[in-house]
Amino acid sequence: MNQTKLNQLQKDQRFEGFLIVRSSSKRVNKNGDPYLDINLADDTVEMNAKVWNTDEAAPEPGTVLKVRATITEYNNRLQLRIERMRESQPDDNVDISQLVAAAPRPADAMFKVLTDVIDNMQNQVLKDIVGELLKRAADKILYYPAAQSMHHAERSGLLHHLTDMLSAAKAICGCYPYLDEDLVMAGVIVHDLGKLTEMDANQLGAVSEYTKEGMLLGHIVTGIADLRDAAVVCGYKADDEYPLLLSHMILSHHGIPEYGSPRPPMFPEAEVLHWLDVLDSRLNAMQAAQNRTKQGVFSDKVYSLDRRVYHPYYLNEEITGEDSAPLPFEGDEDMMQEADAVPLRARRDVDAERAYNRFL
Repeated sequence: MNQTKLNQLQKDQRFEGFLIVRSSSKRVNKNGDPYLDINLADDTVEMNAKVWNTDEAAPEPGTVLKVRATITEYNNRLQLRIERMRESQPDDNVDISQLVAAAPRPADAMFKVLTDVIDNMQNQVLKDIVGELLKRAADKILYYPAAQSMHHAERSGLLHHLTDMLSAAKAICGCYPYLDEDLVMAGVIVHDLGKLTEMDANQLGAVSEYTKEGMLLGHIVTGIADLRDAAVVCGYKADDEYPLLLSHMILSHHGIPEYGSPRPPMFPEAEVLHWLDVLDSRLNAMQAAQNRTKQGVFSDKVYSLDRRVYHPYYLNEEITGEDSAPLPFEGDEDMMQEADAVPLRARRDVDAERAYNRFL
């Protein structure tokens, strides 16, 4: 499958190739004319697309489409104006690995990192509870992303997020020997497991929507409920010391009420978890911005960070001549216009994802 990558396209270029549907909806413009609003992606970037004046049904997320389109620009963002599209056929021989952003390490290897950490825990209470929670998560966690679009929005992205945090946690615990390492590691593993019920994701790691439970409760609340249930199943009381500490770490890992945590971290291990989460999510968002921006150039604004990101001329990085491709804004021009018109604090109320994921 030889086709131009989305992050290499420029305005007025033509594109023909296969792309995967991340999200789609059927809409009506101001004149009452129907159109399709689709977010399409390959393994480099996600780009918004429009099919104007059509009565076609919106394709399902996860569908692979063959697309013929022209690259246009709207509000300084590149966009696909689709002229023709169809679902892929078996004889198209589509290489799905070129269409799906995936974690840089195999899911099975990352899952083993988690199980090895649990096996090496000295605290039997934490070992039992975290092991029970991971056993419950074993199927979904192999392919689930960490977020719909903010950070680690890729197949196996949640495992990518957790394993990178575990590496950083190991280093930090070596710097501060008074930390309870088992507690820090346990907090890292369980803090985002509630996302497995908060989001509806397919085997390709694409999130189609937030679940009713996710919208009404969020992953912090469901994560604590699951943890307390696991503690009882393992023969402990939910308000025993370590189940309670671990529950607080989930509750406080967003840091402040504005970002979804009704309590701030109240002991050192909870504070470490919060900043590990912030560090890993922000670095991932910055790396993604740099990957879409050539050296010596600032990216478009990254809305999860509320800033642009600079791509330096790193000594160990080969200089490329590719033009910078704009970062998508969750693929929705109407949302983008609304966000540009209001201050950052108000924008965080635009939808549930920003409220949940501004800091994670």
